[in-house]
Amino acid sequence: MTSQPDRVVIIGVAGDSGCGKSTFLRRLADLFGEELLTVICLDDYHSLDRKQRKETGITALNPKANNFDLMYEQVKALKEGKSIEKPIYNHETGMIDPPETIRPNRIIVIEGLHPMYDERVRSLLDFSVYLDIDDEVKIAWKIQRDMAERGHRYEDVLAAINSRRPDFNAYIDPQKAHADVVIQVLPTNLIPNDTERRVLRVRLIQKDDVEGLEPVYLFDEGSTIHWTPCGRKLTCSYPGMQMYYGPDAYYKNSVSILEVDGQFDKLEEVIYIESHLSNTSTKYYGEMTELLLKHKEYPGSNNGTGLFQVLVGLKMRTTYERLVSSGAQAKVAASN
Repeated sequence: MTSQPDRVVIIGVAGDSGCGKSTFLRRLADLFGEELLTVICLDDYHSLDRKQRKETGITALNPKANNFDLMYEQVKALKEGKSIEKPIYNHETGMIDPPETIRPNRIIVIEGLHPMYDERVRSLLDFSVYLDIDDEVKIAWKIQRDMAERGHRYEDVLAAINSRRPDFNAYIDPQKAHADVVIQVLPTNLIPNDTERRVLRVRLIQKDDVEGLEPVYLFDEGSTIHWTPCGRKLTCSYPGMQMYYGPDAYYKNSVSILEVDGQFDKLEEVIYIESHLSNTSTKYYGEMTELLLKHKEYPGSNNGTGLFQVLVGLKMRTTYERLVSSGAQAKVAASN
């Protein structure tokens, strides 16, 4: 653990289970270094254990199964540089275990179903991202995983997804409106009647007018661009690749959207895409591609998911550096 930080930066990562949060968190650890980063899974703030949820019929997605008062108090304490005694939700037993001591670190990531649900917790976030997987993609992924790896039947997998949907729609999905950035994973437009969901269309929805956040753009900021990258410079097997950039409105917010539909055959060629993007927050030419290449094995590395997770990580780094720098300047000014 590093020495007591002058400024604790709080990052919120929201999304349903199985939407890629763990991969994104690994990318953040690569970028910041594990010693600077403490991750808190918000499942630890369940107020009902598994048995109690079953007895009451309340799902973990329902706010009634979570202690937002404690979540707010503890995240606020960490932001103020104080240690906390955080409860532990044991995923194996479904019970709530004795608490553990968490000390403040340079960056605290709160990740899970509800980082932006409670207005008080939301107000503590310095940067927020929502990972949004389209229902069709989510079902295809979950069916592939649960049937192949866990031996579940198709009907059971579908029933489990459908049973969560009302609470997901009511309590998790609306948090998208509050996120600084949304990574949205959709079915491809390049393959008619595609059911495999191996080729994906991924959108980076970047809120305009967020302090310190400069949206990434393609070619010309504020324009609407449809681009088919050159096949000689970017190897793309069937069905090829399409990119899009343009302004839009999202939950009544002005946003900039960057989209990649298709997948990369050779990750080192992403440098060609990087050379046409601006405001990437990289420190040197090729850093974005280098970060992708560092872990080719991460899920989503060959499509827009990995690319946009890296870009969002770079934006988080800029936010962190800006806040730490302004905190240091304020400290110097106060001591003079």
